[in-house]
Amino acid sequence: MAGNDRPVTLAAITGAHGVTGEVRLKLFGEGVAALKRYRAFNDSSLTLKKLRDDGKGGAIARFEEVADRNAAEKLRGTALTVPRAAMPALGEGEYYHADLIDLPVVSDEGEALGTCVAVENFGAGDVLEIERPAGEDGKSRRFMVPMTRAAVPEWNAERILVSSAFVEA
Repeated sequence: MAGNDRPVTLAAITGAHGVTGEVRLKLFGEGVAALKRYRAFNDSSLTLKKLRDDGKGGAIARFEEVADRNAAEKLRGTALTVPRAAMPALGEGEYYHADLIDLPVVSDEGEALGTCVAVENFGAGDVLEIERPAGEDGKSRRFMVPMTRAAVPEWNAERILVSSAFVEA
């Protein structure tokens, strides 16, 4: 299960920026400030030298290991990860998306509903995507539940509890 050694993706390299080896980043966390907490990514294979906001919701970064545009282009699509244990402690009621992924989901009536396969945010708060086990036709189906106290009254490192009122057939 989600141990403290599980890598957590904070950003992804979307391409080169300029000719000197800088890269453009798509951020998945809480912006540039959250990324600046870390110096090493991907098991210390990338060392952050410089990071700045691009003014468009992303960032521009320079890594010590990337010397030119060709090296930067080769990193396109690379996810930047840190160990879960390196992330700040959470307060009551807070969670990291990575901690919820792959958890079993159970209804408040004890029915096994499936597995959390994604945590999305379309602007109005987090939404859990839950995949049910494959049916008789061999196909698995998914449904979504808002990550609110009414819909998800409880979660921990072992499972996510969903209110039956929010369960789709």
